[in-house]
Amino acid sequence: METTNLSKIRREKMLNTISEIKKNITDEKMLTNLSMIENELTKKKYGLIWEEHEERVDKELETQIPTFAEIKDKEIISNPNGKFNFLLEGDNLHSLYLLEKTHKEKIDVIYIDPPYNTGSKDFIYNDKIIDDEDGYKHSKWLSFMNKRLQMAQRLLSDTGVIFISIDDNEIAQLKLLCDTIFNEINRISIHHVQVRYAEKSLADGKSVKPVMEYVLVYAKDINKFKLNLPKEEYTDASFLYEIEELNSGVIVKNGNVKMQVFKPGEWQIKKKNESSQNLLKETWVSGTIYSKMSYGQVVKRYIEPRYSSDGLGCLYKVIGRGDDGLGYRYYVGPSKKGSTRCKMYSGMPLSRVDEIKSNGGSFREVPISNLINYAADFGNIRHEGNMTFNSGKKPVKMLKELINYHPNKNAVVLDFFAGSGSTAQAVLELNKEDNGKRQFILCTNNENNICEEITYKRIKNVITGYGKYNPLKSNLKYYRCTYIPRINTETEDLHNNLLINIKNLIQLENGIEIDDNKIRVYLNEDELDKFSTNEKELEICEKVYISSDILLTSEQENIFENNNIEVYIIPEYYFEDEIMEVM
Repeated sequence: METTNLSKIRREKMLNTISEIKKNITDEKMLTNLSMIENELTKKKYGLIWEEHEERVDKELETQIPTFAEIKDKEIISNPNGKFNFLLEGDNLHSLYLLEKTHKEKIDVIYIDPPYNTGSKDFIYNDKIIDDEDGYKHSKWLSFMNKRLQMAQRLLSDTGVIFISIDDNEIAQLKLLCDTIFNEINRISIHHVQVRYAEKSLADGKSVKPVMEYVLVYAKDINKFKLNLPKEEYTDASFLYEIEELNSGVIVKNGNVKMQVFKPGEWQIKKKNESSQNLLKETWVSGTIYSKMSYGQVVKRYIEPRYSSDGLGCLYKVIGRGDDGLGYRYYVGPSKKGSTRCKMYSGMPLSRVDEIKSNGGSFREVPISNLINYAADFGNIRHEGNMTFNSGKKPVKMLKELINYHPNKNAVVLDFFAGSGSTAQAVLELNKEDNGKRQFILCTNNENNICEEITYKRIKNVITGYGKYNPLKSNLKYYRCTYIPRINTETEDLHNNLLINIKNLIQLENGIEIDDNKIRVYLNEDELDKFSTNEKELEICEKVYISSDILLTSEQENIFENNNIEVYIIPEYYFEDEIMEVM
């Protein structure tokens, strides 16, 4: 079967058409422009192509400016000295629009579980359910995801990491999209997650039972993100061997490599019943050890070429190698005809010996596996958080493991497809376990009252406790997206309307509550004048946010400096572009 590259055919047709047009044109500017088009058409390209689709919520941004209104009666305070977490109700495109103002390059961890676009009413676009009959099913989903992932990339800190759950329906498209947005070199892994047992999975008329899903993992900058790898104790448990030389063997040299070669009968190996730091460890020199490690290269370059002349079962003592202080490293050649596998025997590295002596133990990082079995956890997920949710709930245990990949225990964690709020519970449980101070920001719409009746209630359950589940004391603010008209608005009116909403963005950015004590907001000079002459209030205040219309007097500047009060200018701090649009 022959395949046809339609893109190539169309490109060649366009190039031929341009070539014909150029024959009849003498205008230099026009010729230059046509040459530029030719260059673009001849560039080698690889990636996704899809039809861009405009969302209703995207269109709304042209006529109105999103802001946040706090729903005060949903505030939860159970840790007076801790930062606030945030639940943002509204379309996540609008929430991300505002988060770019407060958290650009400040988010450490993003976890999202977007709609999988299965065609089973899981993806709503422009008030219409996208199903399998929709010819633009993938294009609409990609357009939807592209906008949000572009914003996510800008929100991530230099050391940030993003996790995206997905299944077979869009894994191919999502990988290519993320390779473009986050750069392929920053891809850490595609985790394969077992979500159900095959024997307990319904085939639904299919010949294959789907038991796996995926988590795409990307760093903002692979060179700056350090994966928080699990650690295990380094012990002498595998150091069980002793090699005895029965004679001096034969000394051979190859370049700068010197070794003693012992034939069978000229050496013997003993395996002890008890391990010891003074014994040797056995390692097969194969796989990546053979191909990439320095001691693998010794085998490949200097020992393997001797197999044919030395015969089977020889011991090779390579002089001047190893980090165990012995001054040599043993290798044993294959014992069976046709085999090429070699064994290495080495002592415990001196650095490990020193650590054990000085610290009472030594620990090493263990690489993580990209194959994770959470089938049992998915099977028992139904009532996590004391909240039933049948639309893609993820186990808290899995989310804790992913979030903990980031080494910062004070990380800001964002989930803008919050669903039932599993990410919030994972953050709070993780903080409890390792005394961390991570902060979560969750975004979700309120279709079918999901934000109020599911997400919020679950977070409240976790903070206040339920059943046998102890309270995880924390603080929460609940914000709802509201809107200010962009058009037919006087600059002054827009300015004042935005000022009214500044307070909530300050709270969001800093994770605090402005209570007119430590942090204050002043929108006019009269209010600021009264504050600057009140000694009691000056003593407890740490930060002041003022409108750009207010000009501080030299006396006020001195007062604030003497009281160590930081002064910030608003509203341009958040809404400069929006105000400039109507000026």
